[in-house]
Amino acid sequence: MRNNFLINSCNTVFIRLKSSRINRGLFSVLVALSVVTVVMLSVPASAQNNFRSQRFELRGVWLTNIDSDVLFDRNRLQGALQTLKNLNFNTVYPTIWNWGYTLYPSKVAQKVIGRSLDPVPGLQGRDMLEEVVEGGHRKGLTVIPWFEFGFMAPADSQLAKNRPQWLTSRRDGSKIWKEGTHDRVWLNPFLPEVQQFTQDLIVEVVKNYDIDGIQFDDHFGLPSELGYDPYTVALYKKEHNGKAPPENSKDPEWVQWRANKITDYMKRVFTAIKAAKKKCLVSVAPNPQRFSYEFFLADWARWERMGLVEDLVIQVYRNDLNVFVSELEYPEVKTARSHIPVSIGIITGLKGKYVPLRQIQTQVQKVRERKFAGVSFFFYETLWNMASEKPQQRQLAFKNIFPQPVAYPNLLAGWKP
Repeated sequence: MRNNFLINSCNTVFIRLKSSRINRGLFSVLVALSVVTVVMLSVPASAQNNFRSQRFELRGVWLTNIDSDVLFDRNRLQGALQTLKNLNFNTVYPTIWNWGYTLYPSKVAQKVIGRSLDPVPGLQGRDMLEEVVEGGHRKGLTVIPWFEFGFMAPADSQLAKNRPQWLTSRRDGSKIWKEGTHDRVWLNPFLPEVQQFTQDLIVEVVKNYDIDGIQFDDHFGLPSELGYDPYTVALYKKEHNGKAPPENSKDPEWVQWRANKITDYMKRVFTAIKAAKKKCLVSVAPNPQRFSYEFFLADWARWERMGLVEDLVIQVYRNDLNVFVSELEYPEVKTARSHIPVSIGIITGLKGKYVPLRQIQTQVQKVRERKFAGVSFFFYETLWNMASEKPQQRQLAFKNIFPQPVAYPNLLAGWKP
């Protein structure tokens, strides 16, 4: 009732002003202020106030090359970075390994795949990652490239065709793994050649670019139905007195054995990153622990306890608010928060799937009430370009969520829980 009264009062005042001979410039300013007031009043009071006591808060967004063209044009990319800066975001996670290609010029990829860069026309003749790093840093943004596909690749990719011996399989020998309508395959994360190739890609980025960190997610694991390829089976038998892996891919010991091998590799990669650039943060953006471990063998809670994660952004892509909140309360989440910055990934939409502003605002509010390190949104295009509301309205709402600039919660620069 109070909000409606204020809005109606604003409307009455401006109708009268417009009919008078008041200076047009002043009138325009007052109209703009009224729009901001309306947007602010639409946000829960706690969401407006919780930021005031914070000196640090992750305000991130993932920049993708799927259902988005933000990375495919230099001017469009720089415009997006400026908009994010204007709205007081402070972190971007641009994808750099996707669809079986790097999105930056890579000598490692050239040697193994036969192409140094994703062939999409919008990336040719430029270094997208360098543009994000330079442009982002000029605008005060933290830049943490996202190694999105991890060990996954399209089934028809040049990588899969060039290195079929690198692929893993199910017990029946099948290799295709469905991601929506797409046919994927998985590189075998236990195979030494795959491990070296992946590490070389990562270290190449860390050494050659002035990045603030590098990020992995569940794809740095392996779907638990896979892992029955000859190499992995022989390795398991060697460590189990000749006993073959269980037929049940969900067998607890078999799940744990593979998850432990991936953890060992994560430790190796962490060490290589730090050897190349000590101040490069290692970020992980997984699903909640139970899903990551059971379905992708990615035991991020253990990685965190081992000190292998310095920035954790848990993907809690839930529409049901009760389910969303329950994911914030698990013991492994609380444990991680006592060591490192833990933020929450919030979905702002997908192609063909609209997420209303109210849901986004409420989820940010719930995260802030529990004093997490911040939020990151998936993904850039759905912040305001793929939504039911007009872009201006969505941008005003995000400006209200982030009304003042704050620093990124950098563990290596003195952030404390």
